[in-house]
Amino acid sequence: MKAGLEGLNPEGKRVLVRVDFNVPLLEDGGIRDDSRMRACLPTIQELRSRSARVILATHLGRPKGKPVEALSTRPLAARLCALLGTEVSWCPECVGPVAVAAAGALRDGEVLLLENLRFHPEEEANELGFAAQLAALADLYVNDAFGTAHRAHASTEGVAHILPAYAGRLMERELAALSEILESPPRPLVAIMGGSKLSTKLGVIDHLLPGVQQLLLGGGMAATFLVAEGAQVGRSLVEPDFVARATEILDRAPSLGAEVHLPTDVVVAAGPESTAAEARSCPAGEVGAEEMILDVGPATARRWSELVQRAGTVVWNGPLGVYENPAFAGATRLVAAAVGESSAVSVTGGGDLQAALESLGLVSKFTHVSTGGGATLEFLEGRELPGVAALRERLAVP
Repeated sequence: MKAGLEGLNPEGKRVLVRVDFNVPLLEDGGIRDDSRMRACLPTIQELRSRSARVILATHLGRPKGKPVEALSTRPLAARLCALLGTEVSWCPECVGPVAVAAAGALRDGEVLLLENLRFHPEEEANELGFAAQLAALADLYVNDAFGTAHRAHASTEGVAHILPAYAGRLMERELAALSEILESPPRPLVAIMGGSKLSTKLGVIDHLLPGVQQLLLGGGMAATFLVAEGAQVGRSLVEPDFVARATEILDRAPSLGAEVHLPTDVVVAAGPESTAAEARSCPAGEVGAEEMILDVGPATARRWSELVQRAGTVVWNGPLGVYENPAFAGATRLVAAAVGESSAVSVTGGGDLQAALESLGLVSKFTHVSTGGGATLEFLEGRELPGVAALRERLAVP
């Protein structure tokens, strides 16, 4: 893709930048984690340094096509002001005369943040007229919102067919890191799949399986695989409709040269709110009838740590246990630390795993932490993302 910012001349021009500032919020409306905002700073700063007039567009939460005061982007402008070290103006609209006037008043190097795109149902419907209204605010379009690139929305796909379109620096980094996993990863390639449900990871597992050497399966989804092997898992989260698919994966992997590793021991308790004193480790086949698997066991975590330390590439999606409770964060912490100490190219994706790594202070140990959730999964499934496809189409024309 001829995507980079080096391909455009933004001096004195209004540049509409689609960012993903869909940050988690506190109950009082404050920002719990601004990492998604910080990820876009290189693009914003570069455009400012090149005398662009920067117009930022984002969604926040799920307002379902109508204004919701608690999901206004106004607080984001104040945080962005602190992150950039410069004034950031805020517009109470994202389209229409007020937005046009605010965009037109910008001077070189200034930044404007628009109100929540999803206050308008036309955004998610990818309505052409709404895309045209967004495009009317600017001369150029930059998509730096990889986390929303799997959605064909007006601001991610529609505008790219109207204005000259480019990928921002975050978008470039995401595509480069994830493409390497699929095309030419340093080997051996170790894939770690966690999280609660197998059903959400099947596409990724199917797409990666022919290329991985080691596949480590943890999190709640491991229970479905253990059931496929005949184990008793008590009250653990199991998807009965996917036990057959789990069996098929286990049967198919050896013929593809992939070694699948399930937990041989697990940490169990009555439920996710249990304390460490109420939890116990046991062999994976000895879960009590009233117990739930809530983490990968310590022996398995040590063995998996040895595997990742010998890896050339590690791709990881989903925590290995209920990391929000320290009693069940042990495996995620141990394996993540091992990845960080290794020389492997390490790529992670998914909001839950990123939150786990943030809480454990281990984000900086990874080569690339993807800002995408669904977008990362769909890319690793081999799907074409609408937001990326639109850029490719525009940039294929000299």
